[in-house]
Amino acid sequence: MRIAATILAILLACGAAPPAVGAVLKIATLAPDGTAWMKEMRAAGAEIRKRTEGRVELKFYPGGVMGNDATVLRKMQIGQLHGGAVTVLALARIFPDSQLYGLPLLFRSHAEVDYVRARMDPLLMEGLARNGMIAFGLVEGGFAYLMSSSPVRRIADLKAEKMWAPEGDVITPTLYKAAGVAPVVLPLADVYTGLQTGLITGVGISATGAIALQWYTKTKYLTDVPVYFTAGALVIAGRAYERLAPADREIIRSVLTPTFRNLDRASRRDNEAARTALKNQGIEFVRPDAAAMQEFERVAAEARAAIGKKGLYTPALLEALEAHLREFRAKPNAGGR
Repeated sequence: MRIAATILAILLACGAAPPAVGAVLKIATLAPDGTAWMKEMRAAGAEIRKRTEGRVELKFYPGGVMGNDATVLRKMQIGQLHGGAVTVLALARIFPDSQLYGLPLLFRSHAEVDYVRARMDPLLMEGLARNGMIAFGLVEGGFAYLMSSSPVRRIADLKAEKMWAPEGDVITPTLYKAAGVAPVVLPLADVYTGLQTGLITGVGISATGAIALQWYTKTKYLTDVPVYFTAGALVIAGRAYERLAPADREIIRSVLTPTFRNLDRASRRDNEAARTALKNQGIEFVRPDAAAMQEFERVAAEARAAIGKKGLYTPALLEALEAHLREFRAKPNAGGR
């Protein structure tokens, strides 16, 4: 359920060896070459090279040729890479608070996401920097939804499904445990086969992810409740970044910050279009009734409490986030689930 952001860009670093003068920053991403993501990144790289008069070059390794997020991070640690476009789930291994937005049933709408992010994103960027990673903005991966072979309108329906949980994830299994569900843990590469063979019958994924990975072809229903908000980021190893001349660092920031703002907006548009495409492909969208939603909310609250006890985030940051949500929900016409 937590891999939706991977599809995004299909999207930290510490201790990577500093680039030499006339720096080439080696950056890996799962995004295939030729995608909108890579076109934006290559355009940004060309602009940086031009404005630094060739002093800084971004060299991209797209399509997962450097491995998955975990492998990219390891290569950054030993200096083979200087940066990577990775999910917040991967970033959480270095800075746990980066996955705050991914707590279950935290957000009800994009309006809530926007309100909170405007106030919390700078804090997360600062936290990443303190942990040796320089980021230039988060890119929305979209809401992850439950997709299944049978309609899931209540917790009892969820218990009847064989739900997938990603390797290395803590939040998804904790949510399922609160719901009384024993998930099937599989690596991403095995999910399609698992759906095909019946080893699993349900997944959590964003709309764009479901299409990109073709998982929608092995499911029939989408529970129209945003279970998680997913995101990713391009991060450059702090040691590599700090070795660059201050003027060049400023150029990089001035180019990449608006680039990621554009990618962030484009990702939301892509996910909305993907939802429409799923409907057109025959995926049935189902919605829990009010009583069932209360049950989902109760399970999610129990899971969030259990996750907090595992030390996966700083309580003060979550309290700040929840305060912003309360502020937003108190506004007239704020809406709800």
